Amino acid sequence: MPLNPSRSRAKECSGGSSSVLGRPEFLSLNVPLRNNRAWRRSGQSRVKNVKETTKLPDEDCMLLNPSFRGIAINSLLAIDICLSKRLGVCIHTTSSWGSMCSAVTLLALTGHGFTWICGTLVCLTQSSTLAGQEVLINLLIALILDILTVAGVQKLVRRKGPWDITPGFLDCVALDTYSFPAAHASRAAMVSKFLLSHLVLAVLLRVLLVLWAILVGLSRVLLGQHHLTDMVCFTLSFLHFSLMEKVWLSSGACQTLISIGTFSWGSVH
Repeated sequence: MPLNPSRSRAKECSGGSSSVLGRPEFLSLNVPLRNNRAWRRSGQSRVKNVKETTKLPDEDCMLLNPSFRGIAINSLLAIDICLSKRLGVCIHTTSSWGSMCSAVTLLALTGHGFTWICGTLVCLTQSSTLAGQEVLINLLIALILDILTVAGVQKLVRRKGPWDITPGFLDCVALDTYSFPAAHASRAAMVSKFLLSHLVLAVLLRVLLVLWAILVGLSRVLLGQHHLTDMVCFTLSFLHFSLMEKVWLSSGACQTLISIGTFSWGSVH
């Protein structure tokens, strides 16, 4: 018996509507209604989880609106690092100036704190004049002050060098393990200023002394130990010199220190 046309048409419409609602784009219409609060909480928790999983480290985050000052400082630091790496031509014997590596290392050693302290002590044992001993004792105190001050600033700043180079044994002894400020440049500038002020030297020797101080600071850049901006610490050396001039030990105080250091108690008045 044939079906009623109206019934078959209604069946087709109901089947057609169910097939349409079964499409992917209409699946959300078939989802039953949920509690609004629970739905919002679950949505917020999902968003929070997504944010936590996609959170970048602090060093990978970029400021969307950096200030002009920040842009200028970052640009100068980038230029400084680039130039310092280009000037590191004596890092290894295979570098572009590898044949000069030994000479540059020897030049840098002349500005080392260990070298100057040992040399000052040797000269102090050989000196027989009160004026010479007075100058040497004050120079020794200035060297110790320079080493401690530079080491303290380096520990605070903790700036690495342009190249990943492990500090040598003498650098660890002199507490010179970081890049800023450059200990060799500070010491060379302080020593040259000290000797120019307290020794009577010829004009040629004065020029050579200043040239030596500049070359010592440059040698550390060529060896890849320091940046170019680390050389600005020569202002720190002038501070050390000014401080030593204010607390200058007299000849009598120097003789007392020498007597204590050599255990010559009978010479202490």
